[in-house]
Amino acid sequence: MTDDVVSDLADGGFAGDGTWIEESDWDLAEFIDGDDAEEHLAVPVVAVVGRPNVGKSTLVNRIIGRREAVVEDFPGVTRDRVSYDATWAGRRFTVQDTGGWEPDAKGLQQSVARQAEQAMRTADAVLLVVDAVVGATATDEAAARVLRRSKTPVILVANKVDDARTEAEAAALWSLGLGEPRMVSATHGRGAGDLLDDVLSVLPETPREGTGGGPRRVALVGKPNVGKSSLLNKLSGDERSVVHDVAGTTVDPVDSLVELGGKVWRFVDTAGLRRKVSHASGHEFYASLRTKSAIEAAEVAILLIDAAQPITEQDLRVLSMVADAGRALVLAFNKWDLVDEDRRYVLEKEVDRELVRVPWAQRVNISAQTGRAVQKLVPAIETALESWDKRIPTGRLNTWLKEVVAATPPPMRGGRLPRIMFATQAGTRPPTFVLFTTGFLEAGYRRFLERRLREEFGFDGSPVRISVRVREKRVRKNR
Repeated sequence: MTDDVVSDLADGGFAGDGTWIEESDWDLAEFIDGDDAEEHLAVPVVAVVGRPNVGKSTLVNRIIGRREAVVEDFPGVTRDRVSYDATWAGRRFTVQDTGGWEPDAKGLQQSVARQAEQAMRTADAVLLVVDAVVGATATDEAAARVLRRSKTPVILVANKVDDARTEAEAAALWSLGLGEPRMVSATHGRGAGDLLDDVLSVLPETPREGTGGGPRRVALVGKPNVGKSSLLNKLSGDERSVVHDVAGTTVDPVDSLVELGGKVWRFVDTAGLRRKVSHASGHEFYASLRTKSAIEAAEVAILLIDAAQPITEQDLRVLSMVADAGRALVLAFNKWDLVDEDRRYVLEKEVDRELVRVPWAQRVNISAQTGRAVQKLVPAIETALESWDKRIPTGRLNTWLKEVVAATPPPMRGGRLPRIMFATQAGTRPPTFVLFTTGFLEAGYRRFLERRLREEFGFDGSPVRISVRVREKRVRKNR
C-alpha cells in the first residue's frame, strides 16, 4: 500500500453513504503491501558445461543454494541453457546450466550441444565439469581444446571427489591443459566454497554484454509441444531454446533477454505440464515445480494454446496456475495458420465455454512457426501490465462505489441489508480491493462489482481481487 493510501485511511474517510469512518474502526495492517519487486540488474554470467551426467545440475544447485535445476540419475535431463540467480560473498552473478556437450551429437542432442557452445561463447566465465572418478574422456578433451582457444576465463572442476583416494585420481586431469583442477563434491558440498572464491576472482564486475536493469518478466506457459520454445526463438531471433518435434523437450525454465518494441523483456520458457503435479514422477515432477515457480516469479504470463486442436484439460490446468498466482495474462492462440473457418467457429464456442474464468485476458492469434502476428504480443503484454500495476485513488473509488451501490444495492442477508461503508485499493500486482461493510456480501454481488469496476476503470489483462471485511459489533461498556 502506498503512503497516499495509508494517509487517506489513517485520517479516516467518507463511507459510501456519506458518513465519516475513523481509522480506529478498522484493522489495516493485513492490507498493506510488501516491498516492491527487486529490480533485475545486469550481472556477470558463469556457464557450467561438460559432457552428459558429470553432475552439472547438481553443482548448479550447490552454487545457488537451493534445488532449482532438475537432477536425475540418467543423462540428458538438462537440454537448454537455464539461468539462475546466485550470490556469494555479497556479489551477485548468474549461473547458466547447460545440457551435456558432445562434439559429434546428432538430432536432438546436436541442438543441445549448440546451446552449450553458445553458453561458452557468451559467458563471462566457464566451469568445465569433469567426472573425477571416470577421468578425462575423449569428449572432455574435445571440450578442453575448444575452451583453450577462447578468451573467456575457464575453471576446471573435478566433480565427485568424495575422499582422498579420488583426489589422487583427479590430479591426472592436469593433462587437459586448463590448469589446476578444483576438486569438489557437488552432492556433499565438499570444496564448493573454495570453488566459488575462485569464480569470483575471475569474474568481471560487469557482464560482457550489459543489458540495463529492470526488465519485466514474461513466462511462456502451456502444455507440451504447443510452440513455446519456437515462439521464444522467433521473438529473440536466436536459437535460444531447443526445439524438436518430441513433446517435452524443455525441462527447466529458460531465461532470455529479448528487445521488443524498444524495451528489454525477460522471457522465461517453461516446461509443458503433462499431468497434475501430484501424478508426475522423476524429472517431470521437478519440472512441474519449476514451471509453477517461474509463473510465480513472472509478472505476466503468455499462455499458448494450440488453436488447431480442442482446448484441453492441460490448458485449463495451466490457466488455473496463472490465475491462482494472480499474474497478468495474455492468451496466445498458436498455429493460427492451420485454422480454417470451421475450426474458428468451433474455437469461439470453446473459448466462451472453457475460458469463462478469464474473460478479461488479452487475446492474440499467432503462428510461432511463421511469425504471423507475433508483433501484436507486445501491445497486449503492455496493456496487461499497465492494468496489473494500476491504482485507483481512494476518493475516486468511493465516489464511484456510492453511485453503483445507490443504483444496485447488495442483496438482503438474514433480513438485513448490508451496507458498504468504505472501500480502498489495498494493493497492486494484482489490483486488490477491500470493502469495509456491515454485513457479508454474496459472491454474485462481488462479481457484479468486479464487472462494473472493470467497465469504469479498465483492467484488461489483469485479475482483480475483491475481499470483504465485515465490521464487528462493539460491546458498549457500562460506566
